[in-house]
Amino acid sequence: MKIGNVTMNFKHYSGVDLYSDGAIENELLNIVKKYKKSEYKQVIEESGNWPVLYHLSEQRANIVEWIPMDPNAKVLEVGSGCGAITGMLAKKAGQVVACDLSRRRSEINANRNKEYGNVTIHVGNFRDIEPDLPKDFDYIFLIGVFEYAQGYIGTDNPYEKFLTMLKRHLRKGGRIVIAIENRLGLKYFAGCAEDHLGTFFTGIEGYSSDSVAKTFTRNGLINIFKKCGLNEYHFYYPYPDYKLMTMLHSDYYLPGFGELQDNVRNFDRDRMVLFNEKHAYEDLVKDGMYQDFANSFEVILGPGFDTIYCKYSNDRVDEFKIRTDIAISRTGRKIIKKFPLTEAAREHVFGMRDAYAGLMEKYRGGDFEINDCQIDPEQGCAIFSFVNGVPLSSLLDACIDKDDMEGFQALLNEYIRRVNYKPDYPVSDYDLIFSNIMVNGPIWTIIDYEWTYGKCIPAKEQVWRALYCYKLEDRKREKFNFSGLFSKLGLDEQDINSLLEEEYAFQKYVTGNRKSLVEIWKNIGRKVIVPKELDLKTQGTRPDDCIQIYMDEGNGYSEDDSLFPDVKYDEKNTVSLDITVSPNCNVVRIDPAFATCLVTILDATWNGEPFGDNASDISIHPVNGNWISDDSIIFNTEDPNIEFGLTSERLRVKDRNHLCVKYIMTLLPKNAAEAAVASLDSTSESRTESKENIIEKLGKKLIQKCEERYYRDEEE
Repeated sequence: MKIGNVTMNFKHYSGVDLYSDGAIENELLNIVKKYKKSEYKQVIEESGNWPVLYHLSEQRANIVEWIPMDPNAKVLEVGSGCGAITGMLAKKAGQVVACDLSRRRSEINANRNKEYGNVTIHVGNFRDIEPDLPKDFDYIFLIGVFEYAQGYIGTDNPYEKFLTMLKRHLRKGGRIVIAIENRLGLKYFAGCAEDHLGTFFTGIEGYSSDSVAKTFTRNGLINIFKKCGLNEYHFYYPYPDYKLMTMLHSDYYLPGFGELQDNVRNFDRDRMVLFNEKHAYEDLVKDGMYQDFANSFEVILGPGFDTIYCKYSNDRVDEFKIRTDIAISRTGRKIIKKFPLTEAAREHVFGMRDAYAGLMEKYRGGDFEINDCQIDPEQGCAIFSFVNGVPLSSLLDACIDKDDMEGFQALLNEYIRRVNYKPDYPVSDYDLIFSNIMVNGPIWTIIDYEWTYGKCIPAKEQVWRALYCYKLEDRKREKFNFSGLFSKLGLDEQDINSLLEEEYAFQKYVTGNRKSLVEIWKNIGRKVIVPKELDLKTQGTRPDDCIQIYMDEGNGYSEDDSLFPDVKYDEKNTVSLDITVSPNCNVVRIDPAFATCLVTILDATWNGEPFGDNASDISIHPVNGNWISDDSIIFNTEDPNIEFGLTSERLRVKDRNHLCVKYIMTLLPKNAAEAAVASLDSTSESRTESKENIIEKLGKKLIQKCEERYYRDEEE
C-alpha cells in the first residue's frame, strides 16, 4: 500500500494502536492532509496547542539535521511517530525504513512526507518487525524512543536487549543515534515535571518498576552501552532540550558562562520555578559539571563527527535560515561554518564574503580586526577562523559583577572610539553588538557580521543598539544607567523611539512577522508557578497585605528578579504603583496580597495614557481570580495574581516605560471568598459578558475617571 510516494507495510500490525495521544491525532491527520509544510508555522501559531507544535514544528528535526550523512546512506528510524524526524532523514539519506506502533501516527507521517519515494513505514511492534529488517544500516535513530524499551522489548534488562538487537542491523562502521532526556536535567530540579509521567521529581527520586518510560543519567547510559559492548560513544548536549533544540554542545565544546538563558520551556504542562536556572547553569558551567545536568543527551554510538557545536537560526524566513557549526578541521584546528538551511538562504550565507570585504576596507587602518571569511561551494557554506579571546559582553559583565562602573565605562568608551572610525564610509555592520566582538588583549575582532549593509549607519545608532541588545539579555545589566549614556550620545526620547521602531521592524523582517517560540508558549498558556514559601529574601512569614511584582521578559517569572515595592496600602487600603518596565517585558504580574482578597482597580495608565487607548492596548488577566464587576476581581486563593499583558502590536513601547496602577485591596476571610466564587460559578451560564468585554469596559471606565478628574481640576 502507498500513501503518496511512501510505502506502507502492515504485515505486523495487530489491528490495534498500542500508543495514542487520542483525538489530537485525528486533528493532526486533517492538518497534514489539508496544509502544505510551509503553512505549518501558521497552523501552529493559530492552534495554541502543544501537540500541534510538538509534532509539526520544523525545529523538531534540528536534532538530526546537523548530522553529516552520505546521500546514499541507509537509515532505520525506530519509533517514527508522526514523522517530525522522518522527513529530514528522507531528505538527507538514500533510503529510510521507519517503524512505529501506531497506524494512525504512521498515516500522519506518510501524508506529511508523501513526496519522498525513499521511505517505507512498518507498522507494528518493533520486536515483531525486527527479524524482517536488513542488517546493513548506516544509521539507526532512536529519537525519544530508548526510554520506552520496556514497552518495545518487554523482557528483563530491556535496554541492553534493545541495543543488542539493534546492533545486529548495523553495518560495520555504522552508528546508532539516541536522543533522550537526562534523568538529572536541571529543569527537573528547578520545577519542571518529568516529561513522560507528568509528575514532579519522579526521575530524580527514581522510577518505579512499572513506569511506562525510564530516562537515565550520563553515567547510567554509559553503563548500559558498555554492557552491550558499545565502547565508542560521543555525548552531545541539546539545549534547551532535544525536542526543540536551538544549540548543541559537546564534550569538546561546552557552554560559556551566561550562555544558557532560554530555560522556561514548559510547553506541555504547568511548571514551578524553584530557582533561577540561568544562574544555576552559570555555576555548573564554571565548575565543569554541565554534562551531568544538561536537560537532554544526544549520543552517537560509533565513529564520531568533526562537528563539536552547532547553533540553529531557523526561526526566520526562508531567506535567512542558517546553521552555525564549530568543527575540527583536518589540521586539528577549530573552524566556524555557516550553512544555509534552505536554498533561499544560500545567497544570504554566500554574501558574507562580500560583507567581509566591505568591512575590511572600512576598518583598514582602524582598530577593528575582521574575522576572515571564505566560501566553500562544495560544502555549500561560509568558513571562518575560530577566534580566541573573551567576548566584550563578558568583560562588561565582569565589571558589573565587581561593581566596577569605571571599568565598564572605560570599555564602553573604547568600543565607541573604535566604532567611530570612518563614520561616513558606506558600509556598516548593523549587528555590531558586544557579543560579536572578541577581545584578546589590544586586539578586538568582529567575529560575526551577518547583517552588514552597503550604507552608512551613524555610530551613535550602532552604540545604542549594542547597549539595547546587551541589556535585553540579562536584567543584572540594568545596574548601569543607560539613559544617561543615550543623552551623551545625542539621542533624545524621540530618537530612541524611532530606533526602537526600526529594531522591531528589523526583527519582523528577519522572522517574517511570525511569532517567536516565547510568544507561542504564552499562547499555549502554561503556567509558571513560583511558590511563595521559597522566597528567601526575608525571614519569617510575610504580612497578608504585602505586594510583590514580577516581570516576564521571555524567560518566565523569577523569584530572584521579583520586586517588593516600598509603597504600602494607606488607611483606605489603597495603593498607587509606578512600575518601570523595560521594552522587552511581555507581562507584568502584580500579586496584591498574600491572602484571599477583593481588588478594585481605580486607575491604570501606560506611559501616561489610560488603558483602552490604542497606545495603551494592555490586557488584564486575573490568573486565579474572578471578575465580579467591570473593575473588581475576587480571589479565593492566598496567592492572588493579576497579569498585565504587554504583547499587543498596537502597544506603544518606549525604551523606558511606566505602568501605573492604583487599586483598593480588601482582605477577605477565606470562607467568604470561596462562597463568593462558588456563587459566581453557579451563575456562570447566565453571565453573557466575555472577559474581553469586561476589560473593554474597564478601559472605558478608567478613561471616564481620567476625564472626570481633568474637568474637576479645571473647575477648581
